[in-house]
Amino acid sequence: MIMSLPFLRRTRGFTLIELMITVAVIGILAAIAYPSYTEYIRRGKISEATSALSVMRVQLEQWYQNNRNYGPVAGTCGVAVPSSPSFTFTCTASGTNNQAFLLTATGTTAGGMSGYVFTLNENNAQATTEFAGAAVTATCWMKRRGETC
Repeated sequence: MIMSLPFLRRTRGFTLIELMITVAVIGILAAIAYPSYTEYIRRGKISEATSALSVMRVQLEQWYQNNRNYGPVAGTCGVAVPSSPSFTFTCTASGTNNQAFLLTATGTTAGGMSGYVFTLNENNAQATTEFAGAAVTATCWMKRRGETC
């Protein structure tokens, strides 16, 4: 008859060290992945805003073809501004007989885009005036930090 000794029994499961190493590896991967993911989401919201500005510009040009101005009353444009949870859009007609306009997309705090401002005018001059909370004078729509025109 073979007797089994208590110290020779096989144990099953993971040791505490193995679990701690696994948690540390997952923590490191999350620390790398999360900022990349949030930057990816931010770039998507910026693209959505700049696309809306482009669509509004086309609509204003169509309005101009029909009315020979960009807005019926000084300071207002002839098209409706879109709504978005991430950006607030404005359109201002200006100049003699409303022959100019300025479209602006301003990031909202609720949408996580506070500190981002993009503009477009009747000459299709794109500009970024604020990016990630810092004032900039870029003559293009910036999508990434440190991007140049």
